[in-house]
Amino acid sequence: KIYFYFFFMVTELNSKQVEKISKALGDPYRLKIMKIISKGEGCVQCCDVSAEFNLAQSTMSHHLKQLIEADLLIADKEGRNLKIEINKEVCNAYASYISNLGL
Repeated sequence: KIYFYFFFMVTELNSKQVEKISKALGDPYRLKIMKIISKGEGCVQCCDVSAEFNLAQSTMSHHLKQLIEADLLIADKEGRNLKIEINKEVCNAYASYISNLGL
């Protein structure tokens, strides 16, 4: 039998990263964007996420940019299309950081 072991890089966030993530998640639209993407399997097309909102394209781009810059989303541009997915490593590290606050 052959066994494969996967080692995941554990990310530890510094206070600046936690602040940036907290600010990015402080908007109800961004929280909803994260929820929609997390329900998708793997990558989700940006246009599919945008279809869920009644927002101008520039506003939607701004929200996605904030989430990408906070490293919560991973974006992959294919031609004119943008595929996005949740950065599970960073999200898990953020959840761990928050849970360790003892709140």
